[in-house]
Amino acid sequence: MVSAVPVARPAPWEKVPDYDQLFVLITGANSGIGLGIAQRLIDEFLATRSLTSHLILLPTTRSAHKSLETIRVLRAYATAAAQKPAPVLRSRAGGAAAYRWQDTVARIHVLSLPLDLCDLKGLYAFADALCGSTVSNPEGLPDEYLTNVRVPRLDSVVYNAAYGGWEGVNWGGAIKSFFTKGLLETATYPDFKTALPTCILNERSSYGYPEKPLLGEVFTACTFGHYCLTHKLRPLLTRPRSSVLPPGRIIWSSSIEAHRNTFDVDDIQCLTHPAAYESAKRLTDILCLTSTLPHVRPYAQSLLHDATACTTPSRPGSKSTDVKDTTKSEDTALVGPRMYLSHPGIVASTLFPLPAFLFWLYQFALVLCRWAGSPWHTSTGYRGAYAPVWLTMQEQSILDELAAERIKWGSAYDRAGDSFVKPTEVEDWGWQGEVEDPEEDDTTGSLNKKCGRRYGARTVTREQLLGMEELGAKCWREMERMRTQWEEILEL
Repeated sequence: MVSAVPVARPAPWEKVPDYDQLFVLITGANSGIGLGIAQRLIDEFLATRSLTSHLILLPTTRSAHKSLETIRVLRAYATAAAQKPAPVLRSRAGGAAAYRWQDTVARIHVLSLPLDLCDLKGLYAFADALCGSTVSNPEGLPDEYLTNVRVPRLDSVVYNAAYGGWEGVNWGGAIKSFFTKGLLETATYPDFKTALPTCILNERSSYGYPEKPLLGEVFTACTFGHYCLTHKLRPLLTRPRSSVLPPGRIIWSSSIEAHRNTFDVDDIQCLTHPAAYESAKRLTDILCLTSTLPHVRPYAQSLLHDATACTTPSRPGSKSTDVKDTTKSEDTALVGPRMYLSHPGIVASTLFPLPAFLFWLYQFALVLCRWAGSPWHTSTGYRGAYAPVWLTMQEQSILDELAAERIKWGSAYDRAGDSFVKPTEVEDWGWQGEVEDPEEDDTTGSLNKKCGRRYGARTVTREQLLGMEELGAKCWREMERMRTQWEEILEL
């Protein structure tokens, strides 16, 4: 909730230097993959970061009630992790006699804020509060200590929230796929899900949208809401050029099912054809992977590229730092955020509607696929969280060396029970925006490019890469047009 009087109280993380703080915002984090991301971040943070560092998790949910429950779950998880620490954590503290689990718990903070990505007015108010005011956990927690605190920056934002819009399964198509393509292909790249027409947010009076232009629910929940949020959070994601901190990271969660045939740039919201979820995820892939390309940079520069700090009044008697793309000077130069792309593999998620008995059968099928050698059947939200957590925790130098912004990083899990990240092939892009022949890949095991590859996939051509760049420019241009249009309509 937003404080009525923005008088900041001291926050516990302010006792340590900036480099000993890690601020991570996760959307849609009350269950499933989002909750798994938060839990995995706690584990990775405790295992790898210094014993004086603080982790500040900002999981968002769609209501104060869900935020309260998420806070309770994550604080209980942190307590359990601290009371039964990994041997490495105990040894780093000087042995069992010197280790105090209470000190470990005191370094994990959960600040959960309600956020409805389909409510653009609420979204902008959320970002304004986070950037220029104080924020608090919802009321209802005994002895709550995170009230009226300031968030000085965001190190990573993980865009996990989504809405599927499916109604069921075309069983005839599922049976045909099983007998013609086999279990692995059917359970990895299903083309038999049936989707409802995307809901139109203009028809919901609670949002206060005009009749035109139309705004689709799935498109907004998956992509457009996050896109607008990124623009508003940019002051927290940029860094002074002189800072020792790495640039902020924007980590999008896509899908392994984001295929070319689900997306039409002339119907970017997928208002006139099915598969709105897959279309939104394909759009996410295009926006992320092309963001650094020459023909795309003019449209992406207001969001991603270096700028200058410009102080402008945000309310009577106060000032806030905004970000402007103007001529840079050494004193005011800012480094823009970096954008990365991930997907969770195949997770048994309630996002897709299945009867209870079929859901258990589906979970068993995912286990069979993993035993059969598939790297993509992560099954649980915790395992599906591996890629976004890896992107959050890696050193910037490693990500730069890998050109990580040009790769779709998938959460993978092998039959031996090991989690890892695996570059994922994207139609019209390949694995990293280059013409590559997977037959020439001499990598062994699950990391080989042929392992987990889609049935019938073809090697990307130079012409397709050029077409992808052109498509990326069109998508970025249209997203910017829509953002500025809605800001004018709603006077944001």
